[in-house]
Amino acid sequence: MTTLQQAHSATARRWDVEAIRAALRDTSRLRYTLYLYVASRVLFLVIAAVSMAVVHIFGSHTGLSGAHNWEGNPLAQSTLGSEMSNWDGKWYLLTTQTWYYHHVLAGSGQYTTLGFMPLYPMLMWVLAHVLGYFGAGLSIAMIGGGIATVLVGQLAEDWWGEQSARRAIAFWCFFPGTVVFSMVYSEGVTLALITGAIILLQRKRWLWAGVCAGFATAVAPTALAAVPMCAAAALVEIYRHGWRSREARRSLIAPILAPAGAIGFGIFLWNWTGSPLADYRAQHLEWSESTTPLAVPRVAIQFIHQMFISGVGSHGPGGIDLNDVLALIGTAFLLWGFKLLWDHRSRVPLSAWVWTICVSVLALTSAKTPPNPRLLIVSFPLVLVVGATLRGRAYNRAMRLALFATVVMTPITYVGLWLRP
Repeated sequence: MTTLQQAHSATARRWDVEAIRAALRDTSRLRYTLYLYVASRVLFLVIAAVSMAVVHIFGSHTGLSGAHNWEGNPLAQSTLGSEMSNWDGKWYLLTTQTWYYHHVLAGSGQYTTLGFMPLYPMLMWVLAHVLGYFGAGLSIAMIGGGIATVLVGQLAEDWWGEQSARRAIAFWCFFPGTVVFSMVYSEGVTLALITGAIILLQRKRWLWAGVCAGFATAVAPTALAAVPMCAAAALVEIYRHGWRSREARRSLIAPILAPAGAIGFGIFLWNWTGSPLADYRAQHLEWSESTTPLAVPRVAIQFIHQMFISGVGSHGPGGIDLNDVLALIGTAFLLWGFKLLWDHRSRVPLSAWVWTICVSVLALTSAKTPPNPRLLIVSFPLVLVVGATLRGRAYNRAMRLALFATVVMTPITYVGLWLRP
């Protein structure tokens, strides 16, 4: 063997060793991520079971068991099932069972299934033949949440390194907003698709990034933020390599495909109801959703009013609306997360920034869904950056606060109508 051949052989062996070490690191991170995710799901299940026992023993007080008396819920007789299908969960179940109304009901409070996007109910319908409606909805939510957790862990490692990613994953898994991964909610599917799209954008897999984003826009209205997210990645690619580059032009596939899910749903609604905007109209007229730059100031004024005028709030003890309290805390967390993200801005790609900003603006301007923990996990870089960048005592304090909030808030979310997820 010549000297050159020996050198090539040694290089190949070194590359093999490095590849094996990289694979082992990936396997280790995957095991660590899944271990924490399963542990967090067990915690939420225990909280649900304890809540069920408390309601059973002490009965209903101040409307706490209101979730169990919803007449349209086939699981009303199952306390555990009704806890995990509380709030929007029962509407996803109803959408899966009865599909969409043929018209929008004119008037606030006259709710219909038209306010919900179709992909999650469609997946539920497929699995319902084997698992039943509730089993299908919860399984999809938990599997989607697990996939999303693995992918956010990958993003955290790409952005901040392995050790920081481990802290970020732990903080993420026990963050109170991840309760929706243990409920009949669509956020698990949405985040799995969006995080997958961001990873594919980073790797310049434009077609598959657009496919993931396109499916996401058929799951939730907030996923429309994937369109400017993909457009930002395409613009960066074109700026770096020039318009004449064929590869740069191929990046436009992603933003072109991104709105496909929403467009497809609009075409369906046009045929089904006579209006491609029936979903938007249902959200606005029936669910009283609206957008205003004064959303958070109004919440602050409402909270002050509730503090000094007893009995004003209808969703909490002593006339204090717990959702308003949570909205103000969530707004403070959002601003803090942006500060941390800005401090480490060079590590986070523009596509993730655009997604985070768009979803945060939607949360800050929404009259009905302000920055609560569920919206914060959709703006997932704001949660990840806290776990990734805090160290030592600061990180331990943040973890204890997250666990405390989860243990306190989850039973109130599961039982009754005081605290929206």
